[in-house]
Amino acid sequence: MVQTLVPESVLKKRRTLEEIQAKKAADAVVAKKASRAKKGQIFRRAEKYVKEYKQMEKTAVRLRRQAKAKGNFYVPAEAKVAFVIRIRGIIGVSPKVRKILQLLRLRQIHNGVFVKLNAATIKMLRLVEPFIAYGYPNLKSVKDLVYKRGFGKVNGQRIPLSCNSVVEGTLGDKGIICVEDLIHEIYTCGPNFRDANNFLWPFKLSSAKGGMAGKLNHHNEGGQCGELCSHTNLPLSYYPWPLCLVSMVRASLLMMRERT
Repeated sequence: MVQTLVPESVLKKRRTLEEIQAKKAADAVVAKKASRAKKGQIFRRAEKYVKEYKQMEKTAVRLRRQAKAKGNFYVPAEAKVAFVIRIRGIIGVSPKVRKILQLLRLRQIHNGVFVKLNAATIKMLRLVEPFIAYGYPNLKSVKDLVYKRGFGKVNGQRIPLSCNSVVEGTLGDKGIICVEDLIHEIYTCGPNFRDANNFLWPFKLSSAKGGMAGKLNHHNEGGQCGELCSHTNLPLSYYPWPLCLVSMVRASLLMMRERT
């Protein structure tokens, strides 16, 4: 029987391929374990946030009932975050107003952004009120905006928030590893709000169906620009921000009539 000799180069290549396949299999096992652990961590964080949100609601209800029982009025804490939408274009915009809109990242009509409220930003919003509409979002509004219209800024590109790895790749060093972490940071105005908000690409909302009648007038005058719900404390979820802007004022008036 004639023995066939295999060239040394072929044997070396075969051994190399076997080593590569073994390494890939080992890496796959490690990656699977890490992914399972990461999913568990994300799930536990989401559970913690749900408990925190429920506790906040219960506290607000308890304080409201205590105030009512004593014949007083419950005044909730001032909002820390506002959601701002640009409702007018560039015609007739002064250089100062244009610069403020650029600082707020409202470069296009129907763009929306979250803004942390402090003395400086409130003054900026007052100066550009004829060109914007803004209110104070509740938890449902923040979730709807991030999940339905949310895009992240990754290496200067607009990337949809289709998976948690997009968030973790940019904000992982800040302790934000999933979309729920991002929502929690925005809603509670946490210590990393600036990084989380800068990561979010300005929301591109749909144009108002049928136009926006009265957008040149302030909300207090029956128009649609300026601060909304300042006296009624209505949550932003009453307004279909992602779908249609024209019904914001109508919804607020309807809710005020129902409550009175």
